[in-house]
Amino acid sequence: MTRRVRKAVLPVAGLGTRVLPVARATPKNLLNVFDRPILSYVVEEARAAGIEHFVFITSRGQGAIEDYFDGNPEIEGALEAKGKHDVLAEVRRDILQPGSMSFVRQMAPLGLGHAVWCARDVIGDEPFAVILPDMLMAAQTPALAQAVAAHDKVGGNIVVVEAVPDSETHKYGIVALDGREGRLNRMTGMVEKPPVGTAPSNLIISGRYILQPEIFELLERQGKGAGGEIQLTDSMAELMKSQPFHALEYDGVTYDCGDKIGLLRANVAFALARPDLGEAARAAITALL
Repeated sequence: MTRRVRKAVLPVAGLGTRVLPVARATPKNLLNVFDRPILSYVVEEARAAGIEHFVFITSRGQGAIEDYFDGNPEIEGALEAKGKHDVLAEVRRDILQPGSMSFVRQMAPLGLGHAVWCARDVIGDEPFAVILPDMLMAAQTPALAQAVAAHDKVGGNIVVVEAVPDSETHKYGIVALDGREGRLNRMTGMVEKPPVGTAPSNLIISGRYILQPEIFELLERQGKGAGGEIQLTDSMAELMKSQPFHALEYDGVTYDCGDKIGLLRANVAFALARPDLGEAARAAITALL
């Protein structure tokens, strides 16, 4: 039987250099998208996929992430006393249950593979999700829920992908497929930023994965790869030799919130999508244009 995915690793230790100077004072994953932090949307997505335990991989100066998902009796008490129950409900929506969060310190910026490896003792021998919080995904069925459904169907390892124009493939990690029929297809390989005209597909790796725990043993002995960092994709390629990998072309739109323009696009898109404030947001944006 395919084991249920209950835990997720969220690597949030990055310095946010692409969004400086604001990331000097605020962890980049707590930057706002309209009226909520990026991580609020990401955790909501994971909860909708059935995730019960969140493993945040942090670095120095990121205690605000832990505080955000904790209760705040002063704020909650003040809102209760003033009868602001709608705002109180929004505040409490993001509070995670006791015991459902782990915070693991990544002592040095050694890459995504190293960050995932840091979670090994919390994850144990279960399949688990990896969520890159920079990548905010808007979808009617949350992206991770689509990945979990694919995992329930075929097991093994799942890599969420999306199509880009052929002229853009040299900018991304690209998957190779054993045929392409529908949205879920068996993978045969991955290539990082292939030269123009050589990509095996137009499907880029989007920032959501479901991986089997055997990846940790490979990461343990993984040498440094591109950029002098321990790359997750290197160990995934090695694991592919013994376990099946499937690429899921998810139904949705991705916003790269680690980039200033990507963060701006996310703010506009999520504001316009709000049923309560979307029309007001559209009017404000239109007036500026």
